[in-house]
Amino acid sequence: MSLYDRKPQQVNYDGYQANANNAAFTQNDVALIAFVKQTYQLFAGSLLAATAGAYIGISTFGDLVSQYYIGFVILEFALLFGLMFAKSKPGINLILLFAFTFTTGLTLTPILSRILGLPGGAAIVAQAFLLTTAIFGVMSIFALRTKKDLASMGKTLFIALIVVVIGSLINLFLGSPILQVALAGAGAILFSIFIAYDTQNIMRGLYDSPVMAAVSLYLDFLNLFISLLQILGIFSSRD
Repeated sequence: MSLYDRKPQQVNYDGYQANANNAAFTQNDVALIAFVKQTYQLFAGSLLAATAGAYIGISTFGDLVSQYYIGFVILEFALLFGLMFAKSKPGINLILLFAFTFTTGLTLTPILSRILGLPGGAAIVAQAFLLTTAIFGVMSIFALRTKKDLASMGKTLFIALIVVVIGSLINLFLGSPILQVALAGAGAILFSIFIAYDTQNIMRGLYDSPVMAAVSLYLDFLNLFISLLQILGIFSSRD
């Protein structure tokens, strides 16, 4: 069931029912605006927490994160699953949200350190971030303006995500640069579409928690950034 029931009711021509419907729609619109506002506030806070995690990881705990990288990844997933269970518990959900996003920033340390070690590495990171922000904005606008119901793409997107994840796991053993570029390109396209998909779902009230709505947007942004960072890093290292 969606968060907001926008189904029109039968109109009574004496005007009473119409006024009641208008009042109900107004209340729903106000609630939706508040929900969306809170979602994007939490999304912005998540980006700040991740940035702090990445900065601390690079400046202070780079060796620790590299040495215990798998442990940090496991912690990241544990926090995400914990957040899913506590999404409706005020206070706890926010703690878990920012702990999760901070940890994802820490786990970015190895790839950021590698890219920053390349000639012009800081510019590569900046370009990846700016491209991610631009694509996020474009796909968000597309989601708001298109008349197509993107909810029907859910199963296809999920299958594509599984394929990309499996391919990434396989390439951990193969170490193929060509496959890595292909996977990063597929990931960039996939998460760009996910941005539009999740944005439309948020605007239609299909999330029951602003925390989980914010997490969805954050994960789309993060994975798009990582995909673009990999692509730019691979091509820059060949120059």
